[in-house]
Amino acid sequence: MNGSIIKRFVVVGALACAAVVSGCATSEPTVSTRGMPGQLESIHAATFTKDEAIFWVSSNGCTKKDDLIPIVSLRDGQAVITLRRIDEDKCRQDLVEGVELKWSFQELGLTPGAPVSVNNPYQLPRS
Repeated sequence: MNGSIIKRFVVVGALACAAVVSGCATSEPTVSTRGMPGQLESIHAATFTKDEAIFWVSSNGCTKKDDLIPIVSLRDGQAVITLRRIDEDKCRQDLVEGVELKWSFQELGLTPGAPVSVNNPYQLPRS
């Protein structure tokens, strides 16, 4: 009986992990991206401080902050950031970890500490 309980926990845990991982890999944008400039950018990670949004994106060696544009939308009173690539990175250097790009909340038109979510799909860095 004890082994049966452990097996159930393992199965439930594995299913929960699979749901979380697949949800991140295939998540659809929560805000419509129709009509936005450029291409929807998959991101490796995003984090927020009280007054800064930080994203990690893929790069072939030439990606700069000016190559992407953050578009801020409101959904249910909360800011949603959609990161769009407006200039392609045509370099050939393989940056496995990608690059870190930062925008201040002031640049985004947000008040410090405002609740924020991300509209972009997540993609693991190349390994």
